[in-house]
Amino acid sequence: MAHTSVVGVEDESSESPTEEQLYEVVDGQPVELAPMSAYAVWIATVLARQLGLVTEQHHLGWTVQEMLFDLGPAVRQKRRPDVAFVASTRWPRAQRIPRTEAWTVVPTLAVEVVSPTDRFDDVVAKVAEYFQAGVEQVWVVVPSQEQVHVYTAPTALRILTRADTLYGEPAIPPFRYPLTELFGERP
Repeated sequence: MAHTSVVGVEDESSESPTEEQLYEVVDGQPVELAPMSAYAVWIATVLARQLGLVTEQHHLGWTVQEMLFDLGPAVRQKRRPDVAFVASTRWPRAQRIPRTEAWTVVPTLAVEVVSPTDRFDDVVAKVAEYFQAGVEQVWVVVPSQEQVHVYTAPTALRILTRADTLYGEPAIPPFRYPLTELFGERP
């Protein structure tokens, strides 16, 4: 999960090429997201790929990475989870994803991967916000601890370690992923 600085503030001393910066809209203001660590990006990519395989195979809906979602009138925010799943009951598979700035649907599952720059308070607030908007399940991946915090409500939490298997219920019942695969040693 990446976090905040105001959009439009540029560091003129930077020698790297300008990239399109990711942002969210919080309290009506665009907020630039700090870059994720390389490891956090890799974890988000692995989870998006694994979720995508299951959701495509079973025709369950859409799995996306870094999509901006308009979370609707309940929270009036636009958030960009690192990975998200939108069930076909929320957005039919035959319907195209819109070509707008933000997708006006509340994800069924939101996944946030914690980076070293993330603040605990911000992560907890975002989890509560997702549930207020109507998300059914939130996974917060904490790479530094090799844990996945599985929320089914803002105060209903189960902490998984690398010895556990991540199950997709209730959002994606067929999904099973051993966390040794996610946090295991790589060549």
